[in-house]
Amino acid sequence: MPGPLRIFVVEDETMIAMMIEDMIADLGHRVAALAMRLPQATEAAKTIEADLAILDINLDGRKSFPVAQILRDRAIPVLFASGYGEKGLEDPFKEARVLQKPFELRDLKSAIELATSH
Repeated sequence: MPGPLRIFVVEDETMIAMMIEDMIADLGHRVAALAMRLPQATEAAKTIEADLAILDINLDGRKSFPVAQILRDRAIPVLFASGYGEKGLEDPFKEARVLQKPFELRDLKSAIELATSH
């Protein structure tokens, strides 16, 4: 894998967001931006310079799929994080990668490697 990745994190729970940020740093990558609500995430997705995005599916009761679509259209790989696992996915993202919450550092490392391998 090339050098440190720039990762866009979309997570509405402060403690989980902080944990993900720490894990990303522990893996040698950096957080390009953090968004905690759908409107903020949608705006950031339009211009963010990132190598990967990690999106919580449920943002304060709203789904993050519109953000994922913007990122997909910009060719930025998306990794979903959800307590529901793959059951939380909806079309057209049924085949997307999902990181089952709660997850550990090794799970995140593996998911990042799979999501960014070409």
